[in-house]
Amino acid sequence: MAARLQNAAAVSNSSAENKKTDLRTKEKKCSWASYMTNSPTLIVMIGLPARGKTYMSKKLTRYLNWIGVPTKVFNLGVYRRDAVKSYKSYDFFRHDNEEAMKIRKQCALVALKDVKTYLSEEGGQIAVFDATNTTRERRNLILKFAQDNAYKVFFVESICDDPDVIAENIMEVKVSSPDYPERDRESVMDDFLKRIECYKVTYQPLDPDQQDKDLSFIQVINVGRRFLVNKVQDYIQSKIVYYLMNIHVNSHSIYLCRHGESQHNVEERIGGDSELSERGKQFATALKGFVNEHQLSDLKVWTSQLRRTIQTAEELDVPYEQWKILNEIDAGVCEEMTYSMIEEKYPEEFAMREQDKYHYRYPGGESYQDLVQRLEPVIMELERQGNVLVICHQAVMRCLLAYFLDKGADDLPYMKCPLHTVLKLTPVAYGCKVEMFDLKVEAVNTHKDRPLVSCFKTCFLTNPLSEITPIAASKRPISRLPIPIT
Repeated sequence: MAARLQNAAAVSNSSAENKKTDLRTKEKKCSWASYMTNSPTLIVMIGLPARGKTYMSKKLTRYLNWIGVPTKVFNLGVYRRDAVKSYKSYDFFRHDNEEAMKIRKQCALVALKDVKTYLSEEGGQIAVFDATNTTRERRNLILKFAQDNAYKVFFVESICDDPDVIAENIMEVKVSSPDYPERDRESVMDDFLKRIECYKVTYQPLDPDQQDKDLSFIQVINVGRRFLVNKVQDYIQSKIVYYLMNIHVNSHSIYLCRHGESQHNVEERIGGDSELSERGKQFATALKGFVNEHQLSDLKVWTSQLRRTIQTAEELDVPYEQWKILNEIDAGVCEEMTYSMIEEKYPEEFAMREQDKYHYRYPGGESYQDLVQRLEPVIMELERQGNVLVICHQAVMRCLLAYFLDKGADDLPYMKCPLHTVLKLTPVAYGCKVEMFDLKVEAVNTHKDRPLVSCFKTCFLTNPLSEITPIAASKRPISRLPIPIT
């Protein structure tokens, strides 16, 4: 009888612990960004062709997904190409081409149907409707659709009358468009300029003073020289405005690297504020040679406030800025411990982190999700600046890379960022070009491969009274290859 009572008590206790673990896991997985809006939002692009609408759509979507707001672009050109199959000339966009106008409207309706599926059934929070939307009739159709489905609407109009910017956009993006396979640059330019003239005939810009004064929107004028903002409805719209006011299209590169190898790296300890090892000092010298070799004289240098990044930057003999928000992820009670020490002292914590590394928060410390939120101001500044070298830490570098390379929460914590390697990121039309420079100074490997969560471990964590022992579960040596950065 006593044994049965003891077993019942053990089951009750383990059940209570399981509930605690479940609540903690659910709490971690709930993104802070998911509270930004109380209803789905439809962002509607407006503007003539070659005004950077798709550029802004893709960047804005990448940013919103990075901060944890599920967002997707619906590009009407993709729907049009799917419907028409073969583009012939600008005649398709003439306002008096009745057959083409029917096709274009039908494409818009199909795209809006997909928007509804994404926002109402697939868990999306923001949809970006990337099209010209240059007529008030089309915008009213979208507004009626949003009203019927209880979506908020925010318009983003790109206005540009700078012929150099327009020509550069056509040459950089439209020449390689599927609309122009195997066409020479001059004929593409001619056809596309005529396409723009077709849209100009019916273009009705937003009217902030009269007809559109009650709409929520931002007008981006001449690629960010001026802005006009009207009736921002909520927090997420204010963040969208802030982001669009910070991005620029000037050519620049961002250089990312970790500090030189530290004493803690050699000892396999995480966190802390240790100094550079001898090889770490050699990397700092090699980094100076790299900066000189690439003639980065106008380079801005940013570091964290930890000694290993500062010592790396000091060798460069150039001014540098220290950012506290660039400090490494806070490991809380696990600071300055090795992973084997953590596994021995905090086996449950170790197992929980193995299961969900992005959302897992160290006791008294941070998660990768917390780190993304902390690093948001750095992203804003990187979008505003020219050439910048950021000397940071492994987790920090992963978060920054995930933004530029559009990586999700599952892949972010496993991106490979080796010591003594410099990454050069150069924004291009709709993405980011990556170049890797190994400075040929040996260092320890601090990368941990993505684990496979075995059924044995899952069974143990969800039912501690099962026959699977914690030692067998936690020691199982299963892993997969690291996710490449590109």
